[in-house]
Amino acid sequence: MQRQIDDLLPWSRPAAFLDRDGVLIVDDGYPHDPGRVQWMPGAHDAVRRLNEIGYFVFVVTNQAGVARGYYSEDAVHRLHGWMAAQMAANGAHIDSWEYCPHHPEAAIEAFRRVCRRRKPGPGMIIDLMERWPVQREGSFMIGDRATDMQAAAAAGLPGYLFWPGNLDQFIVALIEQGKIPSGMAQFSA
Repeated sequence: MQRQIDDLLPWSRPAAFLDRDGVLIVDDGYPHDPGRVQWMPGAHDAVRRLNEIGYFVFVVTNQAGVARGYYSEDAVHRLHGWMAAQMAANGAHIDSWEYCPHHPEAAIEAFRRVCRRRKPGPGMIIDLMERWPVQREGSFMIGDRATDMQAAAAAGLPGYLFWPGNLDQFIVALIEQGKIPSGMAQFSA
């Protein structure tokens, strides 16, 4: 009941849940070093566009590289800090960064488990929807893998499969197709 009330409050708004690797940045196999990261074309513009039309923008990313011992959680935080600074320099921002370091076959025992937050589970999405005043109507997920689409479906949201290309053009096409509402007026009661 409280979630329904929160959804009607004037500050609630829809959210765009974005996968990180393969959507915002090129997935070259466990990216974690800012010096080697390549942005997906149109990533900054896409996030800025979503900010401007009133969306919360959240990153939800599996980080099995931590579980496999390829890099630390500190490396994940450093990369997200660097990405946030790059976004800010381009007039865009991510409202929250969520990651799951767990994997059922992890090399590091502390991270070896089945976790509801690991996609295809909806845990990261649901956790964000409980912590932020997210309006379910108009919210969506963009990812580059079937597990992203499964996480979106499990959270009750539409998911849009992104193939490498220009992320901003992808967002514009979704807006033009009416799949993403393009203004907050469409969400007011």
